Amino acid sequence: MSETRQTQPARSTITADMELDAIRCYRALETRDRRFDGRFFTGVRTTGIYCRPICPAPLPKARNVVFFACAAAAEDAGFRPCLRCRPETAPGTPAWNGTSAVVARALRLIESGALDDGDAAALAARLGLGERQLRRLFVQHLGAAPVQVARSRRAHFARRLLDETDLAVTQVALAAGFGSIRQFNDAIRSTFHASPTELRSRRRHAPAPGELTVRLPYRPPLPWPTMLAFLAGRATPGVEVVEDGAYRRTVRIGDEPAAIEVRPDPDRAQVVLRVHATDHARLIDVVERVRRLFDLGADPLRIASHLRRDARLKPIVGKLGGLRVPGAWDPFELAVRAILGQQVTVRAATTLAGRLAERFGTPVDLGPGLTRLFPLAPTLTDAPLETIGLPRARAATIRTLADAVASGRLAFDASDGPEGLAARLCALPGIGPWTAEYVAMRALGEPDAFPAGDLGVRAALGNGAGPVASKRAEAIAEAWRPWRAYAVMYLWHSHA
Repeated sequence: MSETRQTQPARSTITADMELDAIRCYRALETRDRRFDGRFFTGVRTTGIYCRPICPAPLPKARNVVFFACAAAAEDAGFRPCLRCRPETAPGTPAWNGTSAVVARALRLIESGALDDGDAAALAARLGLGERQLRRLFVQHLGAAPVQVARSRRAHFARRLLDETDLAVTQVALAAGFGSIRQFNDAIRSTFHASPTELRSRRRHAPAPGELTVRLPYRPPLPWPTMLAFLAGRATPGVEVVEDGAYRRTVRIGDEPAAIEVRPDPDRAQVVLRVHATDHARLIDVVERVRRLFDLGADPLRIASHLRRDARLKPIVGKLGGLRVPGAWDPFELAVRAILGQQVTVRAATTLAGRLAERFGTPVDLGPGLTRLFPLAPTLTDAPLETIGLPRARAATIRTLADAVASGRLAFDASDGPEGLAARLCALPGIGPWTAEYVAMRALGEPDAFPAGDLGVRAALGNGAGPVASKRAEAIAEAWRPWRAYAVMYLWHSHA
């Protein structure tokens, strides 16, 4: 070990524009520091294998290692995943957070399946770039091209399904978003140097019969009771249930009704997702939605460290450290909920949401309390929303929003960035900056979204002397970039 410490890896061995340099990466590797799990991967030239920084394998010599910003970059360089530390089970890589807005937006589109049915040229066009420029940004920040990142994402998810479920190999291919069995087999062999059948034969524990469970890793801490309390107060009756330490809700998988249940496994730093469905195609999309809903890709210690620099936030973060931004299962559903919440309390908005689901949602029987699917946009374009007690103007706003979504004039994705989404939303009558920022914050997972006009935020900043003005709140929040959405969560909790 002492010999290895004397030989420091060269800084040039890092393959992407990361905040971590190679020397820091190697020190994290020496100590197997869990804070760096998923933030980089280590390729060992002598074995051709890449690992997580917490891998229990013997420490390689510094001159034999090369560091990668993401698994796709390691695979593109010819390394295969380690069978001991299982890189596909690492928390999501946050290396690009705050690094490149374009790359972050592109990754959110890839996570939504943008490259499962399309190509890199179409993805670049959605972002307003040329294909070569997008590729250059990806290589600079991640060390791999967009197509390679998407391929690695699907292959790693399929590897986990082979290990954690009893889905047939063909079902695994469809669930992971592959367009054909041949494409699936090629990707698995290329990534893991084994066939899907061989990988399944290596699993250590067979799942319980008939149970579809997927484990999703996160970086501790995860204040689960706090997050559940936030979601419970906003749970739409009939659609969502929060009880016994778990979150359950109705969903659509394809055209079929289904239900999900999410609960924590803190000993393993994972949440356990159980899916009750007859159709498992595109299961990868369900998993990505759950990851966004519980903000599992966040690096809470890094964010808290940044926010603690502000004297106003330091005591709050010290008391509530680790808060995440709860997302939303469906952006349209959240936007409707945001409009319902205009100028009323959270409890009143929840009551209205339940009435809307009861009156216009699809009836289902998916377990205790799960009796409705939230209505889709086409259902609400001409719906008599006044019948549930909505003011005429607010009912008209929801119908206008539903029409814009149903017609394709408004899409809740990362193509235009938060500014573009805000502009499109605010162009609709009855929607202002607060609603737009709230939707960007929770529906799109924009870490720097900031509803400056929010009364709770302004009151918390007033510190008992009355709410500050919106412009004053904006000025104060400049120091919190690029994590203003997380600062909002701390302020909301402190004010409550």
